Amino acid sequence: MTEVILEAKKSQSKTWEELGSAIGLDKVCIAAACFSGASLLPNEAEAFVKELGLGTDVAEALTEYPTKGVGQVIPSDPLIYRFFEIAYVYGPAAKSVIHEIFGDGIMSAIDFSMKVDKVEDPKGDRVKITYEGKFLPYKKW
Repeated sequence: MTEVILEAKKSQSKTWEELGSAIGLDKVCIAAACFSGASLLPNEAEAFVKELGLGTDVAEALTEYPTKGVGQVIPSDPLIYRFFEIAYVYGPAAKSVIHEIFGDGIMSAIDFSMKVDKVEDPKGDRVKITYEGKFLPYKKW
């Protein structure tokens, strides 16, 4: 299904930003749904397929709850691999800082948003990624 969506997107020269604006969702949220990392509500999926001229079968697939991380291995794609590298190198430090500020708990990946922006720099443009997740303290019993 992902291939069908990406071919339709490519053939119509639509950006994730344009698709997100047309549907009323952030570009990262739309892309995540197209790569089976998230699901859309029926009205969002209908707006999406209408925007790209795709069938109802695609809309139905976009509303299915995805299975995440099953059989996952470290990817070989260089950009995606860097997210793993960032977690390996900076994960323990980020965990320590978060615990120092908030206490014992986690950052939600469910009540979560991510923004991807371009920051122009004379030495070479930079990627700015902002993660924002609700803090969930561990419960004591």
